[in-house]
Amino acid sequence: MTNEIKDEVTILFAGDSGDGIQLTGGQFTDTAALVGNDISTFPNFPAEIRAPQGTVAGVSGFQLHFGSIQLYTPGDRADVLVVMNAAALKSNLESLKKGGIVIVNIAGFDKKNLRLAKYEDGTSPLTDGTLDGYKIHEVDVTKITRETLKNSGLGNKIVDRSKNMFVLGFLYWMYNRKLDNTIRFIETKFANKPELIESNIAVLKAGYHYGDTAEAIASRFEVKPANIKPGTYRNIMGNQATAIGLIAASQKTGLELFCGTYPITPASDILHFLSKYKNFGVKTFQAEDEIAGICSTIGASFGGALGVTTSSGPGIALKGEAIGLAGVFELPLVIINVQRGGPSTGLPTKTEQADLFQAMYGRNGESPVPVIAAQSPKDCFNLAFEACRIAIEHMTPVFLLTDGYIANGSEPWEVQKSENLPNIDVKFAKPRQDDDPEFLPYKRNEKLVRPWAIPGTEGLAHRIGGLEKDFETGNVSYDPENHEKMVKIRQEKVDRIADFIPDQEIETGKESGDLLLYSWGSTYGAVKTATRQLIKEGYNVSHAHVRYLNPLPKNTKEILSKFKHVVIPEMNNGQFIKIVRDKFLVDAKGLNKIKGLPFATEEIVQKAKEVLG
Repeated sequence: MTNEIKDEVTILFAGDSGDGIQLTGGQFTDTAALVGNDISTFPNFPAEIRAPQGTVAGVSGFQLHFGSIQLYTPGDRADVLVVMNAAALKSNLESLKKGGIVIVNIAGFDKKNLRLAKYEDGTSPLTDGTLDGYKIHEVDVTKITRETLKNSGLGNKIVDRSKNMFVLGFLYWMYNRKLDNTIRFIETKFANKPELIESNIAVLKAGYHYGDTAEAIASRFEVKPANIKPGTYRNIMGNQATAIGLIAASQKTGLELFCGTYPITPASDILHFLSKYKNFGVKTFQAEDEIAGICSTIGASFGGALGVTTSSGPGIALKGEAIGLAGVFELPLVIINVQRGGPSTGLPTKTEQADLFQAMYGRNGESPVPVIAAQSPKDCFNLAFEACRIAIEHMTPVFLLTDGYIANGSEPWEVQKSENLPNIDVKFAKPRQDDDPEFLPYKRNEKLVRPWAIPGTEGLAHRIGGLEKDFETGNVSYDPENHEKMVKIRQEKVDRIADFIPDQEIETGKESGDLLLYSWGSTYGAVKTATRQLIKEGYNVSHAHVRYLNPLPKNTKEILSKFKHVVIPEMNNGQFIKIVRDKFLVDAKGLNKIKGLPFATEEIVQKAKEVLG
């Protein structure tokens, strides 16, 4: 038996929602992180809560990319595909590299499962040539699991839930991983159920030892630790990083964090995570609907708290009027949109970048709002913190865009210390003294920012509401000249934020050249990987990634003008490209994907070569 060294490996786990696919992938991920590998993951959930078992609609997937080199994506095509039934193979085989390894639970390929997966009667992908060119490991996982636990006293229904542990144990053997971390996890998860601790550990070990006894398996693999700078790391998902970034901003500013929201896929986990941190003074409010959620948050901001509301596209549509209200109030408010496939209910569990126009323009009247976007799961921490900074220092609602891909994906994150985080300048208006001039709630500083006047503060009583305000007094005004002046001043206030954000930089490659790949949001990893590949092949290609979408960095036009061609990959039908063309009259080319799936590196490489050709 050989022991092969690999720089990187991509494994795709697939099966029914009840097969424990997400848990299996999560455990392998945690173990890889403890070994010191760089990792990137992509969980893929079925849209239906209870899709029929054995059907393609019910398939759950978890893709893990781990390596001894720095990684930026969860991988294009998998090296190993683990399938628990026929439907999982049918929906995921095209994601496997030619010559890749397929680990098959043959119990999931009986007549019933083949029929549910819509294979023709009398045919099976295990025998009809479908898997020619692949390395196949056929294992009756269900049978071996039942045999392992035949004396446990547990019923078959409970026993069969353990079969994912067999697969996990077998993969630990295949990639020379220890079982310790998963054993600790099992002992913690089933602390009050010793019979389940014993059964799951027994099946995990059975899977591990199966590798030693299976004659058909000729190779084991080893992926050494990555060369990551020393520090304290944890594996983090995007929604978790967003929540921690919000808490960090709250602690840094001394402001109470209030999250008023309504659950919606894929944003709900932010609310769930924040609700666990009452010890940090976090207050979470699950409102009766989206409108009540954001209105409660505006009230919290008016009262001097750090107000946050979370949602996805359909919920943001309902919040639209209240976002405009916060804009007229000119109060700090962080609005997080974890984007998913649309329109309407769309694709609830699939990813997309199609809410950029909604964030930029999706309100009545002239209602400008700063918009920033996270580029990866761990970057959700940085951008959540930055959204709070902009909202507080510029007294404005701020949109933070993430999406289902990075919200549910994970990667190693170096734990941050509060003293190393940038300061956020919080200034409340001071109580008015007897000899002070009249308080003017809309009198602005050099940033065009009005004072944050907390209700109940002596001498700072002022009018609020959605009607247009007088330029300085804040009284209701129907004066045409004043309205135009206020519209222009609110726009200029947002535009001036460009003076307080970093300049645009080239992420990879030279400062000028034949082609610039210009990305935003979660396309970052695939575009960066594609750029490095193209440079290696001799192409004069560079990559710039923008995190500040409104306003754009001040030197954006200068950066774009140095390249013969600009290509903008987006998971939408072409939104950011329209903004770029409008602002800079650049003949940018679009690469658009609207399939509920992230870009593969090869798609971007192909487009770049087409443009350069």
